[in-house]
Amino acid sequence: MSATRGAGPVITIRYCVDCRWLLRAQWYAGELLQTFADEVGGVLVAPASGAMFRIDVDGPDGPRTVWNRKTDGGFPEIGELKRRVRDLVAPEKPLGHTDRAAE
Repeated sequence: MSATRGAGPVITIRYCVDCRWLLRAQWYAGELLQTFADEVGGVLVAPASGAMFRIDVDGPDGPRTVWNRKTDGGFPEIGELKRRVRDLVAPEKPLGHTDRAAE
């Protein structure tokens, strides 16, 4: 176990309750926690409204949006989401087959 586990930035997934996107948000949260257990402080799943589905990563200058359903168009493929999160929280981390699939 890493001594720094849980010491990194928090990822926040805001999902529209009325749109019933909780299960999608939970699935993304589990995937991100599995992949970045040593690099992030956790994943917060937060209810919202207005057809919102946005994923942010805390940073020293405030949160940075990784994915916004309204501006990025729909929902991310899990490989794309992991690459975007990795680029912010652990740029040197290899993602194995996810990186190879993007080539």
